[in-house]
Amino acid sequence: MTANKTVFIKTYGCQMNVYDSARMSDTLATLGYDETDRIEAADLVVLNTCHIREKAADKVYSELGKIRKLEETTGRDVTVAVAGCVAQAEGEEIIRRAPVVDMVFGPQSYHRLPELLERVKAGERPAAGTGRVPSKARPRAVDTEFPAEDKFDHLPEPVAERVRGRGVTAFLTVQEGCDKFCTFCVVPYTRGAELSRPVERVVAEAEALVAAGVREVTLLGQNVNAYHGVGPDGDAWSLARLVRRLAAVPGLARLRYTTSHPRDMDDALIAAHRDLPELMPYLHLPVQSGSDRVLAAMNRRHGAADYLTLVERIRAARPDIALSGDFIVGFPGETDADFEATLALVRAVGYASCFTFKYSPRPGTPAASESDQVPEPVKTERLARLQALIDEQEAAFLKSRVGLVVPVLFEKAGRDPGQLVGRSPWLQAVHVAAPADLIGGIAAVEILAAGHHSLDGRLAEPAADGAVRLRA
Repeated sequence: MTANKTVFIKTYGCQMNVYDSARMSDTLATLGYDETDRIEAADLVVLNTCHIREKAADKVYSELGKIRKLEETTGRDVTVAVAGCVAQAEGEEIIRRAPVVDMVFGPQSYHRLPELLERVKAGERPAAGTGRVPSKARPRAVDTEFPAEDKFDHLPEPVAERVRGRGVTAFLTVQEGCDKFCTFCVVPYTRGAELSRPVERVVAEAEALVAAGVREVTLLGQNVNAYHGVGPDGDAWSLARLVRRLAAVPGLARLRYTTSHPRDMDDALIAAHRDLPELMPYLHLPVQSGSDRVLAAMNRRHGAADYLTLVERIRAARPDIALSGDFIVGFPGETDADFEATLALVRAVGYASCFTFKYSPRPGTPAASESDQVPEPVKTERLARLQALIDEQEAAFLKSRVGLVVPVLFEKAGRDPGQLVGRSPWLQAVHVAAPADLIGGIAAVEILAAGHHSLDGRLAEPAADGAVRLRA
């Protein structure tokens, strides 16, 4: 085992990349690598990349340029790896454009990280005919295939010490890939077809996280509510059934999941929101547009009315639920009327928060080749109008929390002395004057004020029976 080596991991993009980076860290721990937050002190640098937006890929190349300059100024020979979705989509391009890179591997191949490191160390030559000429003394290793084996079968158990260092909340990937093929999205090409992990392995990982001090787990998937993992009974379990099983794990106080597709939100999952106090009253449910014409062009396979009806059903089951969503403005062919339909849908739903984006053509996706691309100034103006409406709704939601007494899971120390930061059931940060020994605990907090994206509160007395109740 190699000892006294350090790894710096920089993560771009989605929560699944955060999970993947943590699992890479666990894998590297078996090789004697300790994590560092100082890139200049690292023996190995891993950039775990995102390919959803064009700017995200540009940032990766910019970071690689900085690493090259760091090597030149310090004289240190750092092993550099590019992982994730940019690596999957642009592996050969990375090798061509960034000679500083030693390894490139996709999101389905990071369980092979020890083997790739060994190949670089051993000086294995690139495959014949690739045309790659390494700039470093050692050759480079590339693995962007979709392996036949399940990477989760080859990953080590989460390292308890590292789990504790990451805090009392954790991500847990239960489903990967996508079969929806939205015309703007690269995920089916970078993450592959939908794959669900077996129930028993998900439960075992959740139990290991709880044993290390985690109190809240967020289940991850590109289409997490399409989960269909094999259960111990041999049947395919739905996400609703999995959530009910996880809610029974001793010590696991809170559950969340993301990201959902409206077409996979079934009655059983809605009922789980009604029945399970462990399942937090927060749901990220992207719709992308309020225009049926644009939704059809996106291949979303649902309409605006379908989405609004679904929202009504969810709120009937869990009236206090907060909704968030994703919206793309300036999709090819989007007219002023289409955009106004999106604003109308947002007004009808009333979101607690949202992620808004200008359409960004991604190479290889059907929408990228459409001739009726929306001019950039129009996209910018529409994004500003949509974001202003979303900001207004978020402010209204936060203001509506003032005066409530809510259970807050305390996560870490705040910026001010004697202050802790926790999470509300609706995912907002809550700032409270509280003793440090409450970290990892859940306490009743009276919300006193709404900030820009957070809440301020004070510790409240629980009810006589010890319960914490939401009240106006």
